Amino acid sequence: MNRKTIGIAAAVATVVLAALAARWVLAPKPIATPVAAASEAATQGIQLAAGDITVAAHAELRTTLAVTGSLKAVSSAIVKARVAGEVKSLLVREGDRVSAGQLIGQLDSTEYQLRLRQAEDQARAAQAQLDIAQRTLDNNKALVDQGFISRNALDTSVSSAAGANASLQAARAAAEIARKAVRDSEVRAPIAGLVAQRLVQPGERVNLDARIVEIVDLSRLELEAAVAPEDVVQLRVGQTALVQIDGLAAAVTARVVRINPSAQTGTRAVLAYLELAPGASAAGLRQGLFARGSIELQRKSALVVPATALRLDQSRPYLLTVGDGLAKATGVSTGSRGDVLIDGQLEAGIEITAGLEAGTPVLRGTVGTLREGTRLTLPGAGGGAPTGPAAAAVVAAPAAPSPPATPR
Repeated sequence: MNRKTIGIAAAVATVVLAALAARWVLAPKPIATPVAAASEAATQGIQLAAGDITVAAHAELRTTLAVTGSLKAVSSAIVKARVAGEVKSLLVREGDRVSAGQLIGQLDSTEYQLRLRQAEDQARAAQAQLDIAQRTLDNNKALVDQGFISRNALDTSVSSAAGANASLQAARAAAEIARKAVRDSEVRAPIAGLVAQRLVQPGERVNLDARIVEIVDLSRLELEAAVAPEDVVQLRVGQTALVQIDGLAAAVTARVVRINPSAQTGTRAVLAYLELAPGASAAGLRQGLFARGSIELQRKSALVVPATALRLDQSRPYLLTVGDGLAKATGVSTGSRGDVLIDGQLEAGIEITAGLEAGTPVLRGTVGTLREGTRLTLPGAGGGAPTGPAAAAVVAAPAAPSPPATPR
């Protein structure tokens, strides 16, 4: 074989090797499926974190109903014009505090004062007419006794005196009406509170019942929440609740005080009113703020586990429990859901009515998908000590024996 033939053979071999290497690099790699991952975990085992395990225990389960709505002052008032006229002055602005009966504005009362003067003059004229009629009646009574006038003349005097008295009463009533109109030209606060809106300005002419000022009393606040028709049957006056308000770090306690007897048109929702605790106004709350409430419907003692621990990927609900260091699928029957204190923290829990005993170690949903029989290692075996009662209830899997040494 000459040198040229050897060179060609070497080049061909190089091309073949390069093609095989490229095919190996570009070949699709097998994708790990959840089933394959679970199978691998079952073979090799997993290391549990401190928050991956808890213990089924009897605790107080609070069944709650979540509602949302806006804060509303229990007492509020729209101050309206009781008479028509020009606004001469308005002494308050938004945010000003007012007391009940305080003078906050004045309408032009010139016309009403003149009417009052006219009515008072008419009342004085009617009083004079009554005095004349009364003296005439008294004189006629003496004359009729002496026989100087007839009985008909006396009856006429009696009627005249009665008519004069009625005219006086009517004039006095007209004067009182005019006096009330003068008083109504003064704008006064009907309740104590804060000015929420100033709706007119001095110099404007307002009609009867025109809106002038809105006042709200923030000493008592309530959450106005719309409740779905299917949930309203569970509501009762007196139920307690926790209300979380935007801008406020801590939740505020509240109580259901009223339930609207009628549903809203269109949505068919029913309005429920939750009055906040008296000290809530001191936290700087304002009318109209958005709030989320959690109404406690029921409180009972039950065997509970975290709601995230319940698994529904099979035909029947089940939990992954721990026994002899292995994961075990345990079918269960469930009951009510609600808030419960688990491992010192308030979280969503679920009642277990059958299939599980108190004290059984349960894996939370944070461990992900595991096959039954997966070998488990406690957090303590990896250096971190487990917390809570789970540490005493779970037994870690024994360490696998080392393979025998191969003789040389």
